[in-house]
Amino acid sequence: MSGLVLPGRYRIAKTFRFEAAHFLSSLPVGHQCARMHGHSYEAVFVLAADRLVGPGFVTDFGDLGPVKKMIDGTLDHRVLNDVLPVAPTSENLAAWLASWFVEQLEPGLPGRLVSVRVSETASSWAEFVLEER
Repeated sequence: MSGLVLPGRYRIAKTFRFEAAHFLSSLPVGHQCARMHGHSYEAVFVLAADRLVGPGFVTDFGDLGPVKKMIDGTLDHRVLNDVLPVAPTSENLAAWLASWFVEQLEPGLPGRLVSVRVSETASSWAEFVLEER
């Protein structure tokens, strides 16, 4: 192998898990999601970079610790309706998490956030993809 690097971008992802409840009051009476219910959420943060920083990282996974701290302190074992400024759908939660990350954490990191994917169940997810910056 020549050590030649092909053109492209590097990407990493880190998954965070939490438990929370929500309800969607704008849905019709009788809709299962109009009632209070809970989920075991997964939020996957994807970061990218055109080149690596020492010793060969997009971003050190350890530098993503503040995400876990924020999730544990703000979202875990909470009613999302009480803590989010938007309706607590997976789509809105993904966008809210992305906004928090870009404002609070990204300025000090070498990698850039590409997307946040939120899963409420093992078979469904919503994703917020940031425009290329």
